[in-house]
Amino acid sequence: MKPDSTLTLALAVLILTLLTACSREPGEADTPESKTYVHAMDGAPGSLDPAQASSIYANFLVVNLYDTLFRYRYLARPYELAPNLAAGLPEVSDDGLTFTIALKRGVRFVDDPAFPDGTGREVTAGDVVYSLLRHFDPDSRAQGAWLWQDRIVGLDAWKTAGADYDAPPEGLRALDDHTLQIRLVQPYPQLIHTLAQGYAAVVPREAVEAYGIELGTRSVGSGPFRLVSIDRARAVMARNPGFREEPVSLAAEGYAAARDGDWGLEAIEGRTPPFVDRIEVEFITEDAARWNSFYAGETHFIKAPVAQFERILEDRDPLRLTPELAERFHADAEPESGFVYTAFNMDDPAIGDPEDPGQAARNRALRCAMAKGFDWETRNRQFYGGVGQVFPGVIPPVVPEFDPGMDRSPVVHDPEGARRLLAEHGWTAENLPELTWGYPASVSERQMFEQFRGFMADIGYPPEKLLPRVYATFGDYHRAYSRGELSLVTTGWTMDYPDAENTLQLFFGPNASPGSNVGNFRDPTFDALYREAAPLPPSTERTRLFRAMNRRVIEECAAITGLNRNLLMLWSREVIMRPDRSFIGGYGFRFVDLAAPTAL
Repeated sequence: MKPDSTLTLALAVLILTLLTACSREPGEADTPESKTYVHAMDGAPGSLDPAQASSIYANFLVVNLYDTLFRYRYLARPYELAPNLAAGLPEVSDDGLTFTIALKRGVRFVDDPAFPDGTGREVTAGDVVYSLLRHFDPDSRAQGAWLWQDRIVGLDAWKTAGADYDAPPEGLRALDDHTLQIRLVQPYPQLIHTLAQGYAAVVPREAVEAYGIELGTRSVGSGPFRLVSIDRARAVMARNPGFREEPVSLAAEGYAAARDGDWGLEAIEGRTPPFVDRIEVEFITEDAARWNSFYAGETHFIKAPVAQFERILEDRDPLRLTPELAERFHADAEPESGFVYTAFNMDDPAIGDPEDPGQAARNRALRCAMAKGFDWETRNRQFYGGVGQVFPGVIPPVVPEFDPGMDRSPVVHDPEGARRLLAEHGWTAENLPELTWGYPASVSERQMFEQFRGFMADIGYPPEKLLPRVYATFGDYHRAYSRGELSLVTTGWTMDYPDAENTLQLFFGPNASPGSNVGNFRDPTFDALYREAAPLPPSTERTRLFRAMNRRVIEECAAITGLNRNLLMLWSREVIMRPDRSFIGGYGFRFVDLAAPTAL
């Protein structure tokens, strides 16, 4: 996103809200027969432009407003890819370098003034090419290039040659209106997964040229819903009446009666989604406010705040609701596909990797001491209900490459060892640097920061030298750390696809800010291992390389990591759904139904 003022963005949102409020189609307002599903989310997206869909909050909405070539089957576990805008799975050449993908015919963008006659036109393979190229156009300031850089023939050269959309690279071509061809530099086993991400959502060129930055609050896609309004408090989406008819087959979606039989999903068999008329997504950052809204019946769904676990759980192993709540709500618990961690900004000379070897060694010792001083078990108990899994490194326990026998000393609280390390390298309370720690405004985020300062005070780090930077929303916070404005970046990474490569790429040098490598870690050893592993399919050799990369991140103390959360999701018994915070994410919205017409 190009720089803009808060006032400009606020005015854009206000104008859009007024316009959409005055242009509802007949039957769009709530009626006794309409169905409105209300979803509580613990953060707000920074932008709904697919090129900026860099958070889980944005992705949840983008994949409903736009189409991606592929999605994940609603109920299949382990997760399985399925065609979405694509007519089927790709045709792949014997050498694994050429992917040919047929598109469904007759899919249309929603009607919008961006089109010459206001009528949405058919989605073509050229639109897919254009949408992917946007990530490599310097003017777009897109954030998804890390998924495809150095992967597709000619794509990086296209960027340096001037980013001419009318002259696409040879590796990314529309063979005709309904056939896309992608040619790879080397095998890339995760390619199809990348085409299921919000970053890969298909947007028409007309809309980008008509709205520019306003595309972040004004969507023009071909997904199951269209945007009615969005502001800092909520987003409202209405059913796209022109969405293609594809009746649900529960068997094809991976339905298992023993696992899914209690949630009423049989009611959607053979019917064409989406099943609700409107979806309202409430952005409620504060845990207490989000819980109160849900408990009062103002929202249908919530990711349960840990602060409420004592009240709502009868047992934690396994997680089980109290009888009173079990009468009102469904519940499902699952390990997060990802982890939470704090990355050190290696571009900050106070903590990172300066050119002077002596100072670089001292900074590494400082990072390692801070990691030793961090008390993961206390963090888990106080903020994650004690049900998270603490683990060393950046390969979480939910993927096969995780090593359960790995040395756990990197996540053992060792303040004495931290103080000794600081002293050995000449660090004192007087010469320790000032470091900035950012977070989105909320009580729990402030408490996490203060807890961190407490941990660091125990190893001799003066609290006044750890400076808070508070941001109005997660989107604002994300923009700040994507620009390298903070010394320490604390965030959660929800995996984009079920492959450990997706967490290791967080430390690959070329993915530095504004890409996914928010800590700007650049290590020749790590990068060489990553490149060696990149073309390999899942195998013993790839696992060996992945674990070597994991050890390298730990050795260099590139981050304070990590914890895999156990998520508890609650939803009203009148709602027919199986929620998913991970790979299904927003794709599940099209399958949500209500047992009876309702509007909260």
